[in-house]
Amino acid sequence: MAEKPILAVLAAGMGSRYGGLKQIDPVGPDGAAILDYSLYDARRAGFETVVFIIKREIEADFKATVGARAARSGLEVRYAYQQLDALPEGFAVPEGRQKPWGTAHAVLCAADAIGGAPFAVINADDYYGPTGFGLVYDHLAHGMRGGQPWAMVGFLLKNTVSENGAVSRGVCVTDAQGRLVSVTERTRIEPYADGIHYTEDGGETWQDLSGDTLVSMNLWGFGADFLPKARAGFADFLCWNAAADPLKAEYYLPSVVSAALADGSAAVKVLPSPDKWYGITYREDKPGLMAALRAMHETGLYPPDRLF
Repeated sequence: MAEKPILAVLAAGMGSRYGGLKQIDPVGPDGAAILDYSLYDARRAGFETVVFIIKREIEADFKATVGARAARSGLEVRYAYQQLDALPEGFAVPEGRQKPWGTAHAVLCAADAIGGAPFAVINADDYYGPTGFGLVYDHLAHGMRGGQPWAMVGFLLKNTVSENGAVSRGVCVTDAQGRLVSVTERTRIEPYADGIHYTEDGGETWQDLSGDTLVSMNLWGFGADFLPKARAGFADFLCWNAAADPLKAEYYLPSVVSAALADGSAAVKVLPSPDKWYGITYREDKPGLMAALRAMHETGLYPPDRLF
């Protein structure tokens, strides 16, 4: 019998722009964190096991809050730890490096906890809405062992921007069959009076983006073949990118995907979601998020008083 899909949660970041441990910051009417909503949506989509990828420094606080609530909800909870020294043999942490190695490295740190199961990946500090979890679970549960491609839930750019500052998004191009052709990270996207635009030169020049552009919010679905590809790519990354920028270079999930698309070793089905993203990139985002979640409880998308 095929293994059931697992949910992997990227929760090792400390939220430097936000200014605190936003993975466990209460935002719901009952004190739930933003991650609690993703876990609720994932559980009703069909996920039964969650792997939290965290840092040892936040272990106690995380396990006492979100981790404990997830276990009480009936999810099987596993933990993995993203540490700087989790490197291939022959590599060492550059002197002065403090920044984590990135999202693809985080998933590699969870390889033992994931095992051979198909798995979805999400950020801990994003609200995705229920649609995406249903789409990716169905794809992983019913297609991955039949030769189906990896999956990415795509969101409309206009549903993912923040009024309080710039955001980073993976801008996607798809083909006529709805498969991913490319994903390009734009690190400074902002809304303005006439629409949405981005800059690559510190604001000297700007280019418009359509609000209907599909973007990645790091809600991916992968088969077990992702892990060896990511492991091989990480060694190359350390030899080249990390050598050029030893203190800040990061190994991202889209980097692994882009390499697999380029050499033809994988394909990615894009699953569009109409749901609105909410996040707390900045502290100023929190009041709007709390109001939106309160409204979702009132309209019946979530139980009236508490999630779990």
